[in-house]
Formats: sequence, structure tokens, C-alpha cells
Amino acid sequence: MAGFCCGSSSLPRPAAAAGGVRWRRSRGSRRRPAVFAALSDPFVLEIAEKLEDSLSLGGGSWPAPLQKLRETSSESLLSRSWPSSKDEPFRFTDTSFLKQSTILPVPVSPSLELSAIADRSVLSPHVLTVVDGQFVPSLSKLASLPAGVFAGGLSDFPPGPALDKITEILSKEKGFHGGDLFWDINGAGAPDISIVYVPEGARLVEEPLFLRFFSLEGGNAGSNALFVSNPRTLVVVEKGAELAIVEEHLGGGESKSKSYWSNSVVEISLAEGARLSHSYLQQQSPNAAHIKWTLVKQGSGSAYEMAEVSTGGRLSRHNLHVEQRGPETKTELATFQMSRRNQTQDLHSRLVLDHPGGFSRQLHKCIVSDPSGQAVFDGNVMVNRRAQQTDAGQLTRSLLLAPRATVNVKPNLQIIADDVKCSHGAAISDLEEDQLFYFQTRGISRDAAREALIFSFGAEVLDRLPFLPLRKAVSSHVKALLAAKHP
Repeated sequence: MAGFCCGSSSLPRPAAAAGGVRWRRSRGSRRRPAVFAALSDPFVLEIAEKLEDSLSLGGGSWPAPLQKLRETSSESLLSRSWPSSKDEPFRFTDTSFLKQSTILPVPVSPSLELSAIADRSVLSPHVLTVVDGQFVPSLSKLASLPAGVFAGGLSDFPPGPALDKITEILSKEKGFHGGDLFWDINGAGAPDISIVYVPEGARLVEEPLFLRFFSLEGGNAGSNALFVSNPRTLVVVEKGAELAIVEEHLGGGESKSKSYWSNSVVEISLAEGARLSHSYLQQQSPNAAHIKWTLVKQGSGSAYEMAEVSTGGRLSRHNLHVEQRGPETKTELATFQMSRRNQTQDLHSRLVLDHPGGFSRQLHKCIVSDPSGQAVFDGNVMVNRRAQQTDAGQLTRSLLLAPRATVNVKPNLQIIADDVKCSHGAAISDLEEDQLFYFQTRGISRDAAREALIFSFGAEVLDRLPFLPLRKAVSSHVKALLAAKHP
């Protein structure tokens, strides 16, 4: 199995030139036209250079798809600028916390201190563990996977047609498009790519595969240092196959209270008739930044279900992009976010329906329990001209429990087809007095009634977690957060 390895980077290095800083060809990359730093964002270029220097320290070689990913991502970074409130996607999402920090890439080293997470209990015999962006075989349990199912590092994937398909998906020309600055930072700084591959007709459903992402390296709370890791994962489910995954993002050991930046990307490719149940849990340190891209491509007749519970991070942003690329395709998305003191929980989603008979449902719920907390929901459902007889629904509901608590929601339904059944809605409020009064008339105290109603608000999403032990554990975690006065 793959350990920790890295090699030279394809990111161009700066060289002195008249009129500014000129970027020259780096080791192993093709010659590029000169790019002047005066046309680029200095802060972004500084991050890019630090990522290259960090990856270069490890030596060794990279798989060709990873090398290509780094090269294309590095080139794209040269034209990126740091987002501000003037950019519509970040209008309500303040990223100054990151820009005012000293960004330090997590060292690529085989001597990580793993004892802090070695005793973590797991609810399944199938576990893939990633620490600070690096796949860790010693903390993974993959021996009992069904025949033909692969989970591990890209460098360990056996050669053949399946590897050719993975290479094609990872290529910029034929893979996912869209992205943003943080997508490119991940591509330029990923130390490896974790692969989950389920062959045609295989099933891994009753006992899910846990994808556990730990952040260990971090600065002390209140320090200006912010260590960034770039985990990257590709999930491929072939024709007629079924898979259940539980994706967890956690702080490990002392990093439960440290400051760090987890900048993650998960790409998912579902072939014709494939089914994927995806549980996504984000419980990072309250001093951390968690920026995540989830990109899903669905083939004809495929089904994708995601249940998300996001409660951690000082800044948490989930960019969710789903494309239905065939007829009779089903997509169901449910998200619960909880924002407490000094927390921002942000979901930016985009669902594209482009073929007949598509079905989609999106439910977003959030609780903001502190005056300094805020939540953001920007949900875009696009029903294109060919997507006739589509059935699409979107609903966002927010619960504000404190004065000056803030939520910004923008449900957006764009319909070009004319034979569809579509709906969307939004609601923002505190608990209704008549609800509390109903409980009080039955002998239940106001405080107990309020506590029960607040938890039941989020339970509609928690109940969609498909595995009972996981559902119980997450419910206990949410109840503890609701009962606590501070993060």
C-alpha cells in the first residue's frame, strides 16, 4: 500500500525579470509563456510557491495523473485572485480569516505523530484513513473489501482499463470543470490522490466504507500560523454497482482546538445504473477553516443520495456541484448546519439537470444559536431545455435562536424546459410561541419544550443517515453542542 511520497513540483518558479517577476519552466514541465506577477495576486502566488517548496522536500516520483493535475492546477492558479465580498459567490462569506494568517503547508513527512488518532473507534470494518492529506495504510482497514473493490492510494492502483478510466477522469480536459481558487490550490498541493473504485455489479452497502480525514498539524489557538492540507479523493462506481460511504472530517489529538486549514476535494463518478449513499460529517476544530469541494457526475439511471451534518470550523464552506448526465437520474441532497459563536457555515450548491425524466430533492436546514454566528445557503438548480418531465424540489429552512444571528439564503431555480414539475421555498424564524404553548399545556416546561423542538428541527436531516450506530453517534454530538454555551 502507498505510504507518504512526493517529488518535484510542476509549478513554475519565479525569476527576476524587467517589469516584474517572471515565471520560468520548472523541472519536468513543458515550456510556458512568461507570466508577470503584476498580473497575478501576490498572496495566491505566495501560497503556490510554498506548496511547491513543501512538496519538493520529499523527493521521489509521482504517478502521471497526479503530476498532470498539479501542472494544470498550477497554471490555473497564475490567473486566480483571492476572493472578496465584491465577488458574488463570496458576497456573504468572509475569507479574511485566511488571508490575514500566515499560510504554511503541512510538511510531507513519513514521521507523523499518529498515536493521537490510533485509538479512534470505527463503526465499520472498512476504513480508509487520510491524515493531513496523506493516505495512511497503517490506520486503514481494507483487507475485507469485496472482490474487485479497491480503496487506497493512486500509486497502488493496478494497471489496466480501470486505471485508464481513472486517468481520464482526473485529466482537466475530460474531467470536472468549474472549480475556483480553492479547487486549484488543492490540485497544486495534493500530496496524493485516494481512490475508491467499485467494479460493475459489485455491492458494498450493508457495511459502509468510512473515509476518515484527520487534521493533526495546526497552530495554537490565537496564533497567526495556519497549516493547510489538501486531501483529494476520487470515487468511481461502475455500471449497476452500489456503494455506501461515510466521509468524516475531524481534528485529531490536540488539533481539536488548534487552528488549521483543511482544503479538500472529493470527485464522484457514477456510471449507468450505479447507486451511491453518501454520508458527510464535518466536525473540525472551532478554530479551523474547512473548505470542501464535492463534484458528482451521474450517468443514466443512477442514484445519488447525500446526507450532510456540518457543525465544526470557524469558517466552513461546502461547494457541492452535481450534474445529471443521463435520463431517469435521481439526486437527493439533505444538509444540516449548526453555527455557534464566531462560526460561519456556508453551503453553495449547483445541481444541473440536462436530460428527460430527472428527479431531484434538496433540503437545507441550519440553526444559528449565537449573535456572532452566521449561515449562508446559495442553492442553484438548473433545469435545461432537454430536461423535460423533470421533477425538482428545493427547500431551505433556518432557525435563528439569538438576537443578531444571521443567515443569508438564496434558493435559485432556473427552468428552461416547459414540461416540468418544480418548486422551491425558504423560511427563516425563531421557534413559534404556539409550539411552545402546546407543550406547556401538557405539563412540559418551556425550557424542555424548546430543547426538544430545536433538536427535532435538525433531526429531519439526521434521520437520513442510513446507519443506526452512526445516526446515534451524530445525534449525541448535536445534542451536546446544543446544550453547550460555547464552541
